[in-house]
Amino acid sequence: MENSALKKLSPLKPLTTDQKQLVANIIDFTISHLQTGHTPAIYTIYGDAGTGKSVVLSHLFQQIQAAARLDHSSPLYGSKNVFLVNHPEVLKVYKEIAGPFKELLKKDYYRPTSFINQIEKTGEQVDVAVIDEAHLLLSKADHYNNFYHDNQLIEIIKHAKVVIIVFDQYQVLRMKAFWTPERLQAIVNQYPHQSTYLTHQFRMTASDELLSWFNQFTAGEITPFPNNSRDHYDFRIYDNAELMRQAIFRRNQKVGLSRILSTSGYPSTLDGGKHYIVEGQFKMPWDQYNFTSTPWAEIPETIHEVGSIYTCQGFDLNYTGIIIGPIISQIPNTNQLQVNLDRVTDTEMFKRRDDLTNPVEIEQSKRQMIMNALNVILKRGVRGTYLYAHDPLLRTTLNQNYQTFLRRTR
Repeated sequence: MENSALKKLSPLKPLTTDQKQLVANIIDFTISHLQTGHTPAIYTIYGDAGTGKSVVLSHLFQQIQAAARLDHSSPLYGSKNVFLVNHPEVLKVYKEIAGPFKELLKKDYYRPTSFINQIEKTGEQVDVAVIDEAHLLLSKADHYNNFYHDNQLIEIIKHAKVVIIVFDQYQVLRMKAFWTPERLQAIVNQYPHQSTYLTHQFRMTASDELLSWFNQFTAGEITPFPNNSRDHYDFRIYDNAELMRQAIFRRNQKVGLSRILSTSGYPSTLDGGKHYIVEGQFKMPWDQYNFTSTPWAEIPETIHEVGSIYTCQGFDLNYTGIIIGPIISQIPNTNQLQVNLDRVTDTEMFKRRDDLTNPVEIEQSKRQMIMNALNVILKRGVRGTYLYAHDPLLRTTLNQNYQTFLRRTR
């Protein structure tokens, strides 16, 4: 399947020259600290969605494990290393990647809580811990996930000699995994560390100007669409969610990996045991819990479901039809967006934290997480993005801007 997560993340996917150099630099950093370091060392890769962070980690871990298990001459030979990711759908992909590579084993891949709880029992230490989606690490105790410490990153550092992480502040989505660059650096700065920043967009074929429009939009500003919004990219605005669904369905029939995604903000309306989103003639159920080993987006039947941040984060889609739900609306007589915290239906997002007591900071963090969630789903579509807004004013403004753009570029 074109653009499948397995192909996207496989170590068989070629890297750019810069990516190869980054992998080599991190391996040099790792070897240096394993040989001479007396305290843990940390390497951080910063980058927005779609900048190639995960494929770099996949190649990196494959090379580390090949050296550890197959290359008797390598300084890494015999080292014990693990790969951690706190996203169950992404973990499925990494475990599947391990299959064809004799140096990779499915048991090398863990969710952080499983790794922490297991290694605490043995008192052992690993040499290298590679962490994908570090912005999803729990930063407070969460009994639901059997994590009873204060911070998963701190616990992993206790049990690893070198920790390699990727981090995107705009993909922080829950209070129990609340991170800022400052909070991350307060931990990292206690150890020998190095970092790099990835900026090139690999996922979306959209122009830089359209990507900038997405960023401005998730920062709360509605601006005119750039003239090259549809250059090499299928960008559309819809004022009818059902027509958008039909267009995505046709795309899926033709090229696959095309799905409807939505922000939260739709009250539970159970119908036949499913939670539906209804927008006029549009009626589709939210994504169901995926018990299979196949990622949600790659199950053919999920074309009949609406994806959320919990099923699409970390994955590429060919085309996305995005519903901007009731939690985001336009402020009348302005070109600004507002977040409607009273319309939030995802109660897991805002679990109370004892270390956040300033009401202003708490509200700002909540609003930022809502916009982060929109940012995550806006940046899934490799070849096209279609938008529909629940808020009538926002829907009208987007459609008027789109019609103006079409007339201007004919």
